[in-house]
Amino acid sequence: MYFGIDYIITTFLLSFYFQAHVDKKILGIGASIAIILSIIGIALTSSISEPATPPTTNEKIGLVINTPSQSVSLQQVDEVFTDASSTGIGRSNVYLFWNIVEPERGEFDWSQSDVLMGLNEKNNLKVTLFFSVINGETLGPFPDWIGKPSLNSIGEERLVSVLDKILSRYHIIDYVIIGGETESHFRYYEQNIPVYKELFSNVYESLKEKHPDVKFGNSFALHNVLNKNLSHIVSDLALGDFVAFSYFPVDSLNDIVKTPQEARDDLSKVFEIVPDKKIGFFEVSLSTSDFVGGNTALQKNFIEQSFEFYDENKSKIEFLTWYRYYDKPEGACVTDQQKIGDERLSVGGGSGLGSSEHVIERLNHYICNAGIVDVDGNPKPGWTELKTQIELIN
Repeated sequence: MYFGIDYIITTFLLSFYFQAHVDKKILGIGASIAIILSIIGIALTSSISEPATPPTTNEKIGLVINTPSQSVSLQQVDEVFTDASSTGIGRSNVYLFWNIVEPERGEFDWSQSDVLMGLNEKNNLKVTLFFSVINGETLGPFPDWIGKPSLNSIGEERLVSVLDKILSRYHIIDYVIIGGETESHFRYYEQNIPVYKELFSNVYESLKEKHPDVKFGNSFALHNVLNKNLSHIVSDLALGDFVAFSYFPVDSLNDIVKTPQEARDDLSKVFEIVPDKKIGFFEVSLSTSDFVGGNTALQKNFIEQSFEFYDENKSKIEFLTWYRYYDKPEGACVTDQQKIGDERLSVGGGSGLGSSEHVIERLNHYICNAGIVDVDGNPKPGWTELKTQIELIN
């Protein structure tokens, strides 16, 4: 499968704190855990300087903010957020998993999420929360005290309780994705779609009553949907307030096979698949890795095409978030077993990406080179293009 976009293959990031989804993965996708903060136990407010005049932001435009490595200081993370926010984005994704936030029943650990949410708030960013009940073929990850439940036994009251706690604590969250890369799970378990629809609907109704300004939905990997002809699953599970999509312009082997114009045409297909709901583009990317057919010129062109597409269709689009800020070192993004906390998640073949070493190798190259800034901090042409396009639509 692929997260987070940063889903299970592209990003299973607690933003960049948790790499799983592909990094999600996403996938977002698209999970090893935790950026190692060199400053521990120091209050965020005393460790990070207050910003100067905050940049003008667009809440509908986002960037997945990550660091080039997992060993960074809090001050370095602060600088990364400041630099990324200077583009004019108004949101970022946070990948927050149940086993991390509630490791013991009724006992919550906010230590990592408080830092991350604080940095988003400081930089005037809204948050799209990826809280995974479904991650492609995998359910969860769940805390040990829950075990490995089926959809029937997750428990809507437990799910409502933990999401209520999160939303009550972090008011910058305005979108919540409850199931990710959902098409990959139900590709093999279509008989369970009614079970999930009932779970989602009951959770949705309870949370909307408590948090009426927050929007809830599921996400799907658009390239998987198109490559595997799974549009009917998206239609069945177009629940809640919006439907989110991640998108890589790749085939089932994770090779880039679409031109930027063809990729833009793929984005347009979501309006045919889901004609009656608002759309969120949760993770959109084009890697610069020549190993899978990418380069900086293609990435720059697709950023331009994506934002022109957004500008033409913004009345139908809830948000568009580019995946992502920094590259990561080669081979550091995906393994055949992703891990979030103590949970191991299988990167299987349900998304069409397969589980062979060949496919995982290509996925690694794609994800590790999906950033608009390289691992040495050098901006790619896509960095300038992103800033230019945000200025044009603001």
